[in-house]
Amino acid sequence: MAFAVDVQWVRAAEEKLGCRFPASYVVRLCRNNGGAVDVGDDCFDLYPVFDQSDRERLKRTCNDVVRETKQAADWPDWPDAAVAIGSNGTGDRLVMLRVEDKFEHLQHAVYWWDHETGDCQLVADDFSDLTDA
Repeated sequence: MAFAVDVQWVRAAEEKLGCRFPASYVVRLCRNNGGAVDVGDDCFDLYPVFDQSDRERLKRTCNDVVRETKQAADWPDWPDAAVAIGSNGTGDRLVMLRVEDKFEHLQHAVYWWDHETGDCQLVADDFSDLTDA
């Protein structure tokens, strides 16, 4: 179950990852921290940002975007520039990639990272183009 989150927790995640999220992603997180989006015929559960405001939110957000990105970094063929923002439950990830010449910023585009091939396929030019599931 997704819920609103204070922007301070979004900023904390950005600091831990060393990057700035696109505005459309920040707006979505603040309004709905977690949830799911439809991508083609598939559905991706979105990772929340870690919210320490109370025990219930702490439990609900322990599989946060920072933790999931750090775990994925050890996988074969994981792109160094990727931040994992969701999973379809079969090993594939929804990712945003860092801007090449400004590594501290993420691109607005969203990609489907295939765990079998290591390829990233563009699924949306901006996070706001995705539809909530």
